[in-house]
Amino acid sequence: MSLQGKTAIVTGAAQGIGRAIAESLAQAGADIAVADLDPGRSLETIGAVEKLGRKALNLKVNVADSNDAKAMVEQVVKAWGKIDILVNNAGITRDGLLLRMKEEDWNLVLQINLNGTFHCTKAVLQPMTKQRYGRIVNIASIVGVIGNAGQANYSASKAAVIGFTKTVGREYASRNVTVNAVAPGFIDTAMTHGLPADVKDTLLKQIPLGRLGTPGDVAAAVRFLVSEEAAYITGHVLHVNGGMLMV
Repeated sequence: MSLQGKTAIVTGAAQGIGRAIAESLAQAGADIAVADLDPGRSLETIGAVEKLGRKALNLKVNVADSNDAKAMVEQVVKAWGKIDILVNNAGITRDGLLLRMKEEDWNLVLQINLNGTFHCTKAVLQPMTKQRYGRIVNIASIVGVIGNAGQANYSASKAAVIGFTKTVGREYASRNVTVNAVAPGFIDTAMTHGLPADVKDTLLKQIPLGRLGTPGDVAAAVRFLVSEEAAYITGHVLHVNGGMLMV
């Protein structure tokens, strides 16, 4: 699954799943634009990409701001002349039961997780359609399919990302731009490290493979979907959840 000569933007790439995706695509030969709200946090990812012999750009971007998304794309095109791959990974949680959920927490999660995906996708479509080639992967979530108590905002945002993925996939297939989603289950990241032991044990009992996923598990799925081996796949949701949900 060589990506030699390809350029990629990965949002939220400073840590966790985003960093694993950036490194995996770099290992396959792609140059990586590391996009994050705090470029200082991206330095380790930048270093890892460059250590693999690939070029890296450290870009500050607030994906909830359409002007930021446009500027990000312009910087990449100016530096490398094209954009082949976009991975919309940036996302946040602001958990709480619905009756206690603040409106600002609802809005913030939707602005970043959903609107951010919209802004970045819209910004890259012009260069991708012009070159008649593009690979877009949106990071969704298992809770966008099955729901999760205390995450009405996050679940709604990820369910919407899935619908968005399928629609854009239909709209731009004729331009050789594929649009797919990866829906991780429960992944061993900073987000799950804070779970109490009893909650984690209960969670593991629901996963047939008996373990949490790793950022590398998600990155491998993304790497496949942006490769030529997946050229005939679009509008698809690839579930990476250890069997917790089988569809």
